[in-house]
Amino acid sequence: MSSLSVLPPECLLQPFPVPQRLMLGPGPSNVPARIIAAGAQPMLGHLHAETIEIMNQVKSGIQYAFQTRNRVTLAVSGPGHAAMECAIFNSLEPGESILIAVNYINIHVYNCLFLVDSVAALGGTPICMDEQGIDIMYTGSQKVLNAPPGTAPISFSERACQKIFNRRTKPISYFLDMSWLANYWGCDDKPVRAYHHTGPVSSFYGLRESLAILAETGLENSWKRHKEVAEYFHKGLEEMGLKLFVQEKKARLPTVTTIVAPPGYDWREITGYIMKTFNIEISGGLGPSAGMVLRVGLMGCNSSKANVDKVLEALADALKHCHKSRV
Repeated sequence: MSSLSVLPPECLLQPFPVPQRLMLGPGPSNVPARIIAAGAQPMLGHLHAETIEIMNQVKSGIQYAFQTRNRVTLAVSGPGHAAMECAIFNSLEPGESILIAVNYINIHVYNCLFLVDSVAALGGTPICMDEQGIDIMYTGSQKVLNAPPGTAPISFSERACQKIFNRRTKPISYFLDMSWLANYWGCDDKPVRAYHHTGPVSSFYGLRESLAILAETGLENSWKRHKEVAEYFHKGLEEMGLKLFVQEKKARLPTVTTIVAPPGYDWREITGYIMKTFNIEISGGLGPSAGMVLRVGLMGCNSSKANVDKVLEALADALKHCHKSRV
């Protein structure tokens, strides 16, 4: 008999059967076998020479994906929200203001920094950080890049660096303080990298591999494929009689499609039916669009006409079998 008051949980004494699903929601996306294999490589120390070389290659890959030559380019250890907080915590000081715009504004005219959230867009639609005058940009690893969640690429222009490295006050987060992270990632030209935190080394392997796949594919080829697949999907939806939430074609994101929730149907029943019957994930709206739309993500390796055919079949079947109330 054990003398311990808390015994080993029964649920942990047997393996957990993780199902195989087609992840066509707004993220995370399916992870290709090549990236899974990369993440399963032997563990290294977070400051070993090989790890530092992998981090350097990740930086180069992010610079390519972002189309930037910014020296302060790295991956935050955390999801896209961590990169968002890193951007805001480092660029804003007490008493300063931030303007959150839906559409592009030349914030530079007003001597402001221009920050872009590219979490759902990077790699799937043209974004060129330097050419577009973006000062701070971040993304997530789990969308078009098809890596597991947990690393978030981010980059700062020289203009942004002048601001964040000449602060009057310290950032409110030690973990996301760029004066530490820039050194940890070798972005400050100092000869020695100081310990800041134990980075997710296995996740760095996966992120490096995902950036390698993007480099091999070519950004322009990736943008083209996502556009063609999205247009194929939109045509199929319209032929089914479904309406797209974003009416202006040029304003539609090729990576995530928002569909007006079919009148008379409960969107939860539709997504639940598709998950149960077809083992495909799609999702409902978020924030102001909650209850109004269905969201389908076709990102990275999931962006294919074959997957479009699968989700169109699933949607058509759901509309036949799900309950429709009188409108």
